[in-house]
Amino acid sequence: MKLTKTVWAAAIASTLMATSLGAHAESKKELVQKLLTLQQPALEGTARGLAENPARQLAGAAQPVLAQAVPEDKREATAKQIDAEIRKYLDVAIPVLRSTTVKLSQSVIGPMFEERFTEDELRQLVTMLESPVLKKYQGLLPEMSNALVEKVVQEARPQVDPKLQAAQQNIRKILDTATGGKLSGGQSSQPAPATKPVPAKK
Repeated sequence: MKLTKTVWAAAIASTLMATSLGAHAESKKELVQKLLTLQQPALEGTARGLAENPARQLAGAAQPVLAQAVPEDKREATAKQIDAEIRKYLDVAIPVLRSTTVKLSQSVIGPMFEERFTEDELRQLVTMLESPVLKKYQGLLPEMSNALVEKVVQEARPQVDPKLQAAQQNIRKILDTATGGKLSGGQSSQPAPATKPVPAKK
């Protein structure tokens, strides 16, 4: 009778230990998943940036051509067509990059969390990221950034704008010279080569 009770006690203890170990491992995975969920807005922001950077480059490359090579009466319509093309690209690229980023975070970031942090550290991270104070701070970041940028632009514009305009004009001259005056619609600003005088007839 006593042996039976001992066997049962050992079996129960063994089961409880296995359950505890399983719960420990599962708990860590759940913490990692929670961290990934908490990080999802930042991951989506990264994905949006990946999509928008090429769009900004496209728009930036088109701007000088619009200003210098497109007739004034066609600029607005052409700009709208370019905007529409960029928007079509973004409408496809942003969702693709967002879903890919979120999906790959499971296999790229998840294992890094799991390998390099203890369960206790993961709990601390979750607690930090769920903190109302941190959320309030993160929510305020865009407003603080916009307010600072606005003030910086106002303060520095008188000093920066003339330099920017001079750089733009100089770059335009360089490009105009390199293209033989195509940007300005005239001849190159380079001086014409000197011609040799025709010798007088004897």
